Amino acid sequence: MPDQPAEGRPRVVLGVAGGIAAYKACELLRLLTESGHRVRVVPTAAALTFVGEATWAALSGQPVSTDVWTGAHEVPHVRLGREADLVVIAPATADLLAKAAHGLADDLLTNTLLTARCPVLFAPAMHTEMWEHPATQANVATLRSRGAIVLEPAVGRLTGADTGKGRLPEPAGIFAVATRLLRRGVSGVSEHDLAGRHIVVTAGGTREPIDPVRFIGNRSSGKQGYAIARAAVARGARVTLIAANVTLPDPAGADLVRVETTEQLRTAAVAAATSADAVIMAAAPADFRPASRSATKIKKVDGAAPTLELVTNPDIAAELGAAKRPGQVLVAFAAETADLDRALVAGQEKLLRKRADLIVVNEVGVDKTFGAEHNQAVILGADGSRDALSEMPKDELADRILDRVAARLA
Repeated sequence: MPDQPAEGRPRVVLGVAGGIAAYKACELLRLLTESGHRVRVVPTAAALTFVGEATWAALSGQPVSTDVWTGAHEVPHVRLGREADLVVIAPATADLLAKAAHGLADDLLTNTLLTARCPVLFAPAMHTEMWEHPATQANVATLRSRGAIVLEPAVGRLTGADTGKGRLPEPAGIFAVATRLLRRGVSGVSEHDLAGRHIVVTAGGTREPIDPVRFIGNRSSGKQGYAIARAAVARGARVTLIAANVTLPDPAGADLVRVETTEQLRTAAVAAATSADAVIMAAAPADFRPASRSATKIKKVDGAAPTLELVTNPDIAAELGAAKRPGQVLVAFAAETADLDRALVAGQEKLLRKRADLIVVNEVGVDKTFGAEHNQAVILGADGSRDALSEMPKDELADRILDRVAARLA
């Protein structure tokens, strides 16, 4: 990786292709500059029809590079890519992805991509039909095979009245992936050890309806599962995130499937697991559900409480473990309220019963883990390994878990 500049500010090239979503890149630029990064914006000629050069210069505090001829004595088409710590293309149009995949270099931005020796992050934005076209999918596969990070587009409103997959991920989500790539590059860790892998992550807590108003649920916020999804995206994986009743911002680049009940979670997880290299069951499914659901709100009768009959929900991780393909990695979670020794005994039993490769054992409670920004865990392996991890941010724990997943996949 290139040496850091004297002032210690990571150098980022922000490439902007010619799509209507170019205006969102202004917010991404603001996030990058305000967090201390030195950003050079390289817009294509088409991008300048959406956002002018003066805007990019004002927001970045740097001159804007628009062609290979301006400042030719500095050889910008070589220098910009060679000196960058990260190149981010947002939005990345179908045309730009095609040029990058085939090594075309007809402007400054595509020249910069050919000379970059740092992580490259593409944030696509286009109409659904363009994204799903076999040519675009082949170009994306080519870029990913070379180690580039190509985010999955978001689903939502496109230009005009159209909606569908193809929307630029939110700038905050792209920024989160970008800063993670920079952080891992500085630490010397391979950025792309999950490239070409399909990782399925579950997150949140399921709810089992009692009546149209009430439900049985738990305190899981989904923060750990979302952290794992973000980390897997930044490491090059194609990520399917199955979220149960989570209100967090969507992680950029992950395919999001929303569910409510344990049965819905099971259906989605079993379907996604058929093509997954690894399944990480970070969600907290409800163990029980009402035997029947009232179609109307249950009323108090003379102040008496109703009696609920409960039945056991399916053990999704155990079902996935029984159906696990050779080489597929299954990670289970064990949320325990007992002391550590008893929690580890319970975790070991669950590891064996679920036929998991790894199980993450952590202590939970009203003020522990659920909804918190930090987590403390012990990771037990089917190979007899035991890794006790001190309390750390959930984003960091996510990478620790994925380190072990990547090692088993390798």
